Amino acid sequence: MAHDFSTLIDNCKKWNITLTEEQIKQFDQYYELLVEWNSFMNLTAITEFDEVCQKHFLDSLSIVKAYPDHYFEKNTFQFIDIGTGAGFPSIPIKIVFPNLKFTLVDSLNKRIKFLNEVIDHLQLSECIAVHGRAEDLAKNSSYREQYDFCVSRAVANLSTLCEYCMPYVKVGGKFVSYKSEKITEEAVNAEHAISVLGGKFERQVEFTLPDSDIYRNIYIISKDKVTPKKYPRKAGLPSKEPL
Repeated sequence: MAHDFSTLIDNCKKWNITLTEEQIKQFDQYYELLVEWNSFMNLTAITEFDEVCQKHFLDSLSIVKAYPDHYFEKNTFQFIDIGTGAGFPSIPIKIVFPNLKFTLVDSLNKRIKFLNEVIDHLQLSECIAVHGRAEDLAKNSSYREQYDFCVSRAVANLSTLCEYCMPYVKVGGKFVSYKSEKITEEAVNAEHAISVLGGKFERQVEFTLPDSDIYRNIYIISKDKVTPKKYPRKAGLPSKEPL
């Protein structure tokens, strides 16, 4: 193996994640595919190995900071990842917790082709990539309110993200938003959207990534009511006119 994963292994241990040889091999394959495909299409501005390990792989796994140790190992939750891009956070979570089921959604077909290559190469079962806009796919009963968790690392304000993501979450499920900055004002502004969409603020978990001063915030919204059918609104409106 061409790359030294010792730092990722050690940092995962700090979060009570023990990577197997097979999982390290999968991360290595993922990194190689990411760099290869990034040479002819825009997947990520971060390509240096150590940075990818920290800012993409480890950051994606940071959802474990919000739940008890081994919580995800013991369940077969259904996840959907909205605006997944190059597969973050879903692919790293799937590698570490192969028992979880994933649907990765992106609006750009080129990225879906990349994700299908990753899924095939890493032999990830119960993991599919779907081409579509979040606003449109949420109208499809095969996806709407079918998931225990919706996750997103997409860069958008919380009100907009809630309208994209909450329709996919089943009642009793969670929307988990990965944020890279403090969102006090953004969170206050999103209170109306969260309520209208059937959600309730549960908690946020703030931390820095191991061996760094890189701030991260996991913002969790629980779903306690069905989302009204008129949401999400037609394409473009959630971002232009947040609730």
